[in-house]
Amino acid sequence: MMNTPEKTALVTGANSGIGLALTQKLLAEGYRVIGTSRSGQIADFSHPNLTVVTLDVTNDASIEQAVAAIGHLAPSIDVLVNNAGVGSDLGTLAPERQLLRDTFATNVDGTILFTEPMLPLVRDGGQIVFLSSKMGLPAFAGPDSPAYRVSKAAINMYAAILAERVAERNIAVTPMHPGWVQTRMGGSGAPFTVEESAAGLFRGIKARPESGKFWNVETDSLVA
Repeated sequence: MMNTPEKTALVTGANSGIGLALTQKLLAEGYRVIGTSRSGQIADFSHPNLTVVTLDVTNDASIEQAVAAIGHLAPSIDVLVNNAGVGSDLGTLAPERQLLRDTFATNVDGTILFTEPMLPLVRDGGQIVFLSSKMGLPAFAGPDSPAYRVSKAAINMYAAILAERVAERNIAVTPMHPGWVQTRMGGSGAPFTVEESAAGLFRGIKARPESGKFWNVETDSLVA
């Protein structure tokens, strides 16, 4: 007989890639998981402790409906993982208006505008994790992928701001670099499998690093 999970995690973009692998890791570690996807489904995977909610972070009505549904499913969230993201201009050099808009709509606007109404559902002492990238850090600047890099830099700053706002509730806020991972975005030549990345992300969650600081899964350490 399966034990009732003591902790609940919410993972956006749980239908594929790192989001799916982290969902599976959290379930294996005994969490109840609420996953989100644009379709409201996760193909070819189910679990008795997994519930899937429809969410398109670029749509205000979808955000409102998802937050209401999540509130009905769980009185509080222990870990909120903002994983949903796009890399529309990876590898390109010059910024393009539409690619900037599309990237920011998901990676920045959507992530922030979903996180804000979720804050009352995150329990005091809980955690908020942002799947970011070291590509958004000045120390790892490069000539390519301007929309992606700037979007991740923006979410790193939002995480630092949010950490200050929720400090009195003892909520830890952590942007995390998941590694260079074998996904549609990372490509088949990347050194990390999605399972290895998910394991590293879970180690970061368990470590509960200093709030507002950037965590690198590749080194299991904070980045100054």
